[in-house]
Amino acid sequence: PTQGTRVDNPYVGVPGYVNPEWKAKAESVAGGNRVSNNPTAVWIDRIAAINGTDDSSSNGAMGVRDHLDRALTQGAGYIQFVIYNLPGRDCAALASNGELGPDELPRYKAEYIDPIAAIQADPKYRNLRIINIIEIDSLPNLVTNTSGKPGGTVMCDTVKANGAYVNGIGYALTKLGAIGNVYNYIDAAHHGWIGWDSNFSPTAQILKDAAVASGSTVNNVHGFIVNTANYSALKETNFKVTDSVNGTTVRQSKWIDWNYYVDELSFAQAFRNELVSKGFDSKIGMLIDTSRNGWGGSARPTGPGPLTSVDAYVDGGRIDRRIHAGNWCNQSGAGLGERPKAAPEPGIDAYVWIKPPGESDGSSEYIPNDEGKGFDRMCDPTYTGNARNGNSMSGALPNAPISGAWFPAQFAQLMQNAYPPLS
Repeated sequence: PTQGTRVDNPYVGVPGYVNPEWKAKAESVAGGNRVSNNPTAVWIDRIAAINGTDDSSSNGAMGVRDHLDRALTQGAGYIQFVIYNLPGRDCAALASNGELGPDELPRYKAEYIDPIAAIQADPKYRNLRIINIIEIDSLPNLVTNTSGKPGGTVMCDTVKANGAYVNGIGYALTKLGAIGNVYNYIDAAHHGWIGWDSNFSPTAQILKDAAVASGSTVNNVHGFIVNTANYSALKETNFKVTDSVNGTTVRQSKWIDWNYYVDELSFAQAFRNELVSKGFDSKIGMLIDTSRNGWGGSARPTGPGPLTSVDAYVDGGRIDRRIHAGNWCNQSGAGLGERPKAAPEPGIDAYVWIKPPGESDGSSEYIPNDEGKGFDRMCDPTYTGNARNGNSMSGALPNAPISGAWFPAQFAQLMQNAYPPLS
């Protein structure tokens, strides 16, 4: 390492960076000052965001160096960035597509990763714990959304075949991991995506493949994050995956659909063990994004569902109130989850707010923009679904702006349905 000495858990014992751009947006909504001092991540979702984008609907005028300088001024101990600009990004979605085509790995390296690494390596930041969340919603797509899989896409086939994701992430880990005070956490999806046997171990393996690609080693990976920008409940307290109703396993219910996991905490802890078995360090830590998985409010169940059938039992008791666990865009009824917290459970480095609450997942109709962001029907509340969400309604809020843009109606609902509740 060129500078700094890594600690076991970068979240312990120091305050997190409060992004003033998000703080101002949060405080523009009534009651937002109750949560506006929580640390949230800074998303670097295109090359221009490295230096700041005055005219963007998502990023603000502050660039990477501006945020690092402000973190020093605040006296923050850690700052979180989302590295999010892979070639052919989000190959199975449209609302969050990026600016780089699937064959533009050289641009990703030279114009995106290299400049970020150069800024983060500045010795003036050596006492800051710089946490990078590496390329959300990328590697698991190579397992679940290629040809022959429900909803498989040509783009996912392309980036799997040409190595854009594996080699791009390996390169990012190599460059950023060379900085002694940088901590890299790779995105590892969520239980409702890779909790099945057919996805669980293969996803861990492709994460390992990326960690040793492009000259990287597993030593460049400090841990992994689950539930990034998603809504899966932290703990389902009213039923367990081992429960049965009248002799029928709850895994047979429509909601669980034979998954081996029903919430993010149990999944994160189990997946951590699987990753260690694939060759990652036994000290790796997991992060869970709890920014929007609280599911409080009047719809929150107070106990188990009726024992009339497995579906009634699970649907009546589940904390996660989505129509289907595959629904991911601006979910109606969601609430703020656990506030950011270090070392909350064994194997978990922190609960974090990586997706800044109130920033849209995608627009409910196509909105012209110069940020490379498209429109996905999963963000349309009238959409009746596809194979990936069991042909269910999307559950999305109406009138949403493009991904990353401020969505005040959503933020107000997230506060209303917060769990633990806001005072």
